[in-house]
Amino acid sequence: MKVMELAEECICCGDKDLTSSPAVLMPFVASRALGQQPLQITADWGLRDLQPGTAYTLCHSLQCRTCGALFLDYRFTPEQMTSLYTGYRGADYTRQRDHFEPGYAATTAQDYVYRHAYIAEVEAWLKPRLRVAPRVLDWGGGDGRNTPFLGRGLVHVLDISGAPLVQGAKHASIPNAQSYDLLACMQVLEHVANPLALLREMTPLLSHDALLYVEVPHESLIRQHPARKDLTPLKRHWHEHVNFFTANSLQLLAARAGLQVVDTLFLPVNNGTRQGEVMGMLLAKAEHP
Repeated sequence: MKVMELAEECICCGDKDLTSSPAVLMPFVASRALGQQPLQITADWGLRDLQPGTAYTLCHSLQCRTCGALFLDYRFTPEQMTSLYTGYRGADYTRQRDHFEPGYAATTAQDYVYRHAYIAEVEAWLKPRLRVAPRVLDWGGGDGRNTPFLGRGLVHVLDISGAPLVQGAKHASIPNAQSYDLLACMQVLEHVANPLALLREMTPLLSHDALLYVEVPHESLIRQHPARKDLTPLKRHWHEHVNFFTANSLQLLAARAGLQVVDTLFLPVNNGTRQGEVMGMLLAKAEHP
């Protein structure tokens, strides 16, 4: 039996005071994660109360009135996450997504086959706090091409996609985890059903002097309305990014995982066809969790 999990509280601070507005789940995600396809309702159905048109998967946008986190009400199960992300950006994934979103394959060929230029700026920001050749674990790092300090120290990657790793990166083995200077979790928390559980899974791997660098998109809707907590009517569709974070919501999420903020980075990025901003937060184990 397939299970559909829905959020009942804020994914960041845990508050139950949420605003809600109807939205749609984009067809590619609905198809890959849930096995649902768009449906054409035509006049020959002979239905009295339904208007002809395309029926998509209905969902809801939720926003926390306390911390401002904006998120999809669907919380994908581990099985649904596996369906969605296994083979991420591989041939089958790209073919299926290009079917629903013509032009995606061309965009992938331009934007996702090279190391992003902004990673050098992230490294420069992190460098003063780390040893010359830091030992890095990249949690959710894909094929490792955008892992900080790749080629300058030990780099381990843990990722659900199963993508072959680039030169200089090795697969991580968490049950036998060694000591790392830096854990990186970049462009991951916006995808996951339970970001708190993920942070709590990583926290035990931090030694007293190790750091965790978390990075998420600073989504344009949040940047354009930084103080508003009534954004749900403006968020009418959801794709792979099921969580939109404010700086406050990310800080509160980290605190619940026993982490404290060392520093915060807001960095404009330009990846060819996509422009935006990332929000990075450098975290350490809280002294008194």
